[in-house]
Amino acid sequence: MHGKGFAGPAAGVRLLVLDVDGTVTNSRHEITDATCRAVERLRAAGIRVVLATGRRYRDVLPAAARLGVDTPLVTTSGALVKRPSDHVTLSAARFEAGVLAGVLGTIVAGGNEPLVFTDSFAEGFDFLCRRLDDGIPPDLDTDAEGGGERVYLHHNRAGARVVPLLDRAPPADAFAVFALGDHRRMLDLEEALRAAWPDGLALHTIKSPRYRDWMCEIAPAGVTKWSGVLRVAGDWGIGPGEICAVGDDVNDLPMIRGAALGIAMGNAQPPVLEAADRVVATHDDGGIEEVADLLLGGLSQPAPLGKSPGPGR
Repeated sequence: MHGKGFAGPAAGVRLLVLDVDGTVTNSRHEITDATCRAVERLRAAGIRVVLATGRRYRDVLPAAARLGVDTPLVTTSGALVKRPSDHVTLSAARFEAGVLAGVLGTIVAGGNEPLVFTDSFAEGFDFLCRRLDDGIPPDLDTDAEGGGERVYLHHNRAGARVVPLLDRAPPADAFAVFALGDHRRMLDLEEALRAAWPDGLALHTIKSPRYRDWMCEIAPAGVTKWSGVLRVAGDWGIGPGEICAVGDDVNDLPMIRGAALGIAMGNAQPPVLEAADRVVATHDDGGIEEVADLLLGGLSQPAPLGKSPGPGR
């Protein structure tokens, strides 16, 4: 594989940040034994490993346990950072006054259903919705086209709490929102939100890794996986110049660009491939093993990293 601007072995990396879906999980949504061994090799060499994911906190815990990662988890694309050992919240984003109500109104006006994340793990739920629909057709499953939030809620109802007037009385502790639907609808929603709050929201539309629909993910301005990673790294005295980040989708771009060494999986979306310093094998072909070989090879070879921190990095 080849990379853009990569200058040699990855000496100086103290923190490795890994996306989950499409990065440490393969196309069957599995974390292989080989990936677990690669992560263990890195941890044994003294490199800290952090997971940064679009998944909600509860949903990423099994992946962290499988990998043996006990560091803080950067979840919901950076909007919530929690410590898995005791579930303490290290940081949670908040919307500016009045913004969340307007966002929910825009979502509903477009014929979409808002799903609102709150820091409620200890209470047994993770997000709020206006209703649950028990009438899911038998053929409307994770492999079916369309269905949006109906399919999601069908498979994740245990993590939901119903608030029928959610759009009229949004919770003060919400840190992120999303909606699901076909690609065009989600792009239209993103465009409407960006027009209404050009500087007030963090927005991206990505393909759901486990459903056929697309997700418009909405967070307060400035919230990204990279902002969550910097919160964790700062507690350890680790700077951007000592971080390697690996991912595959557009919500990984801020950390791919911000880290000293940004690595794209071979299955990554074109913008991620373009932004990365290096491209490794796909999530089905040993990409994380290649990352481990790259970083561990660099430990004994003090060559410079591919990028030097610039303004704001």
